[in-house]
Amino acid sequence: MPLGGRGWKAVGMSDSDPVVRVRDLHKSYGSAEAVAGVSFDIERGETFALLGPNGAGKSTTIEILEGYRYRTSGEVSVLGVDPHHGGLGWKARLGIVLQSTGESGAVTVAEQLTHFAGFYPNPRKVGDVLDAVGLREQAATRINKLSGGQRRRVDVALGIIGRPELLFLDEPTTGFDPQARRAFWDLIRMLKSEGTTILLTTHYLDEAAQLSDRAGVIARGRLIDIGAIDQIGGADARIPLVRWRDASGIEREVRTETPAAVVTSLVDQFHGEPVDLEVIRPSLEDVYLELVRAAGGEEPERTVDAIAQAAAEASA
Repeated sequence: MPLGGRGWKAVGMSDSDPVVRVRDLHKSYGSAEAVAGVSFDIERGETFALLGPNGAGKSTTIEILEGYRYRTSGEVSVLGVDPHHGGLGWKARLGIVLQSTGESGAVTVAEQLTHFAGFYPNPRKVGDVLDAVGLREQAATRINKLSGGQRRRVDVALGIIGRPELLFLDEPTTGFDPQARRAFWDLIRMLKSEGTTILLTTHYLDEAAQLSDRAGVIARGRLIDIGAIDQIGGADARIPLVRWRDASGIEREVRTETPAAVVTSLVDQFHGEPVDLEVIRPSLEDVYLELVRAAGGEEPERTVDAIAQAAAEASA
């Protein structure tokens, strides 16, 4: 069921202006640098995935964009406003689905949505949102009686009730079963068709590939690649790989743009199909893992811990 209607846009913003503009963003906690010179734009109506391993700087970047955390240096504009100075009117134009939220177990799903709808100037109808996230049957159920996946749907419902122009989705389908994930994907496509701009972080690379127009990959606080989903990593990273075992049992492989010709040659050579023959067409996950590996792999645990500890001390 269509949710209906686009949000209003900022005075002085044109449709050609990026909804999000980030230039040379830095965030440090003492000597630990969580974000080290990140720059990117997100265009109006675009679904943009920000990808990276744990400790890479994704959450810090997003929290700065949401106005939850101050940057050390750089320029940031979200809906034409510096998040550092964003007021209530600006915040009402955002939808935010965090990785985890506080419990509201003493109220029903419908009561919670109705309460949050009152915070916005032009909220969606509660019934429409319940239908969109698949919680119509749980409308009168107290939130503490819901399953983990259903509670996550409540989080998403709260994120879209205010008819946001820009929706932040931080690991939105964690805890969803496969059927619920597919239903959520349909919801995101519906929001996109209505003009909502979406910033998505997810560790499910198939989810990013299904939903996003473009992606940026962060590792060690730096943006190591950005582009259309089918162009991340460059053309060479997507050349198919043919893999097999030779007569001695040794694994062999060759990367080729003509895998069928290679397979035909191998069949002729072995007078039949080679052992463990595979033709692998690299997915977004394959490309992503290679990018992160080439950038130095995941953050060392001591570095992640140091950044987390410094962030906690800064917030205390």
